[in-house]
Amino acid sequence: MTVSSSTTAEPTAVTQEHNHGSARWELWFAIAAGVTYAGGMITEFALGLPLIGWPLVFFLATYFFGGFFTFRTAIASTLRGKFEVDFLMLVAAIGAALIGRWAEGAVLLFLFSLGHALEEYALSRASKSIESLAELAPRSALVRRGEEEPVEVPVEEIVVGEVVVIRPNSRIPSDGFVISGVSAVDQSAVTGESIPVEKEPVADPERAMRTVDTLPAANRVFAGTVNGSGVLEIEVTATAADSTLSKVVELVRTADQAASPTQQFIDRFQRWYVPAVILGVAVTLLISWFAFGQPFPDAFYLAMTVLVAASPCALAIATPAAVLAGVARAARAGVLVKGGAPLETLGRVKAMAFDKTGTLTWGAPRVTSVTPAGDVPGPDLIRTLVAVEALSDHPLAEAIVRDLEPRVPQAERLTATDLNAVVGRGITATIDGERVDVGNLRMFEEQQLALTGTLADAYAQARDSGQTLMIVRRGDRFLGIVGVMDASRAESAQVLSALRAADVGQLVMISGDNQRVADAVGREVGVDTALGELLPEDKVAEITRLAKTHRPIAMVGDGVNDAPAMASADVGIAMGAAGSTVALETCDIALMSDDLGRLPFAVRLSRATSRIIRQNLIASLAIVAFLILATFLGLNIGAVVLIHEGSTLVVVANALRLLNFERGKEHHGIDHEDKPSP
Repeated sequence: MTVSSSTTAEPTAVTQEHNHGSARWELWFAIAAGVTYAGGMITEFALGLPLIGWPLVFFLATYFFGGFFTFRTAIASTLRGKFEVDFLMLVAAIGAALIGRWAEGAVLLFLFSLGHALEEYALSRASKSIESLAELAPRSALVRRGEEEPVEVPVEEIVVGEVVVIRPNSRIPSDGFVISGVSAVDQSAVTGESIPVEKEPVADPERAMRTVDTLPAANRVFAGTVNGSGVLEIEVTATAADSTLSKVVELVRTADQAASPTQQFIDRFQRWYVPAVILGVAVTLLISWFAFGQPFPDAFYLAMTVLVAASPCALAIATPAAVLAGVARAARAGVLVKGGAPLETLGRVKAMAFDKTGTLTWGAPRVTSVTPAGDVPGPDLIRTLVAVEALSDHPLAEAIVRDLEPRVPQAERLTATDLNAVVGRGITATIDGERVDVGNLRMFEEQQLALTGTLADAYAQARDSGQTLMIVRRGDRFLGIVGVMDASRAESAQVLSALRAADVGQLVMISGDNQRVADAVGREVGVDTALGELLPEDKVAEITRLAKTHRPIAMVGDGVNDAPAMASADVGIAMGAAGSTVALETCDIALMSDDLGRLPFAVRLSRATSRIIRQNLIASLAIVAFLILATFLGLNIGAVVLIHEGSTLVVVANALRLLNFERGKEHHGIDHEDKPSP
C-alpha cells in the first residue's frame, strides 16, 4: 500500500511467481498478527494482567508479524529516496510504542497488514486474468521429424521450420501456417474473434515461409488457439518465446511502464504531499503540546493519529488498480493496450484518422459492377473477360477471375491465347481467331474508338463512384464494362457511427489512392473528410495539422505502412496485429484481429476506466479529509486505521468492476461480413 505506483502495478514475468508467493505469506503474517493482537487484548484487559508480561509479549509478536512486510517495503523505498505510506505507518506504530500505547500501535500494524494483504489478494484477480493468457499454450506438442511417427516434445524445443501435428480439439502450441488439413480454429483467446476461423493449407510452403506476415488469415495459426474437428499439420514460424501469444502476455505484463496522465499527476502531487504530511504532524504535536497544554503522550498520540489519517493509501492505488483491470479486460477482448497512457488518452480522443486500404476497406480488390453493352448478353461479357484475365498475373486480373469465374459454367468456358500487355493501358488476347482488348479508356481513345450511348453513361457513373474500370472489346464491338474496387467493410459505417455516438467529433480518412476513389469510399463509410493522393510524409503532415485543432488524436492503420503517421498521433491503433510483429511493436493499442468493430469497445472501455479513476480519486481525497477532521474530534487510531484500510479495499473493488465491463458485448450491435477471399 505504497504511494509509488510501481509497487502496485503488475509485476514483470521475472518477478511474477515470487510476488504471488510473497502475497500468500503476507496474508498468513496478517492473520498471525490478528491472533497475537487478540491474545494481547485478552491478557491485558480481560484477564487484567500487567502490561509488562504476557500482554507485552503478544503485542511485540503483533509488531513483528504485522510490521515484517511493512518494514521491508519501507526500507526498500527509503533507500530509493522515497518516503511512502509504509514508512508513515511504521513511524506511527513506533511512536505509539514509545509513549506506552502498545495496543494502539499493535492494532495499527495488524489492520494495515491485513488491508495490504487483502488488497493484494483483490488485485491478484486482475493479475490472474493476465497470467491465464500465458497458460493457454500447451506444454508439449507432436512434432513430425523425418518419415517416422510424430514424437511428443516440449514446446520450448520446437524450432522454426519444424512440422507440428495438431489433433482435433487440442490447443495449437506454436505460431505457423497450415501445410496439410482443413479445420476451424477458435482464435478468441488471442484475437477476440467469437466465431472459429476456417483454416486451409498454403499452396507453396517455401514461399509462405518467406512471406509469413502477408499470409491470409485462412492459412495462419497462433499459439494458444484451439483446433476444431480436423487434423492439421502446421509449419512453425516462431519459437515459443517469440510467438504472438508470448508477445501479448509480455506486453500486457509490462503495461504499467506507460503511466497514465492521471498517474503522472498523482506522482508529482505525492512528491510534496508526504513531506507536507510529516510537517503537518510536527505542527500538530507542537500546537497540542505547547499551545493547548496537552500532556506530551496525548499530544504525540494525536499527532500519530493524524499521520495515519492523512496517509494516501487509497489515492496511491486508485489509478494503478483501474489501469491493471482495464488492460486485463481489453486483452480478454482481443485488444492489446500498452499501459495506462494510451488507455486513458483514448477515452479523451477528439478526432480519429483512418487509413483507407485494409482499415476502412478490405485491402483486396473485388468486382463491384458488370455492365454489358445494350445488345450483348451478360454471360458473353463475363466469359470473354474471364478467359483473357485467366492468363494474367495482375492483382486486378486475380480479382476478376476469383469473383467471376464461378459464374461461368464449365461447359461454356472459353480459351484465350496470345496474351500481350500494353503498358499503362491493358492487355490483348485472341479467342477463336478474334482479337480481344481489355483496358482503360486511354487504350481505346488511342485507337480512335469511343464509348457511346448508355455504355458511356455507365462508364461515367462508375468512374465517379471510385471504381477502377476495364472496358472489354471483342472484334469490332464493345462487350461492356467491368468495375473493380477495394470495397469498404460492411461494419465501417456502423463503427464510425458508434464513434460519433461516443463523442469522437472529427473522423478523417487518409489514403494514397487518387482523390476520386477516396471521396467515393469516404461517402460510403461516412467520414467527415476524405484525403487522397497522400505519400507517407503527407499523412504525417495531415496528422500534425489535425492535432492543432482536435487534440488528442488517434490514428488507425495496419501498423506497418502507417507507422510514421501512427507515431505522430497521440494514440496509434493497429488492426490485425496478431499477424504482424511489426504492428505489435509500433502501436499503442492493437486490435489483434482484423476487426474494426473492436474499436468502439476500446473507446468505451477507456472512458469507463477514466470514470472509475475519477471516482476513486474523489473518494480517496474525501476519506482523507474526513479522517483528518474526525481525528481532531476524538476518533481513535484503531477506528482511523479501520476506515483507512476499508476505503482502500473499496477503491480496489470499484476498479475491479472493469474486469466484467460489457462482458460478451464487445461489438455492441455492429454487424460483420466475411472478408473476401484472397
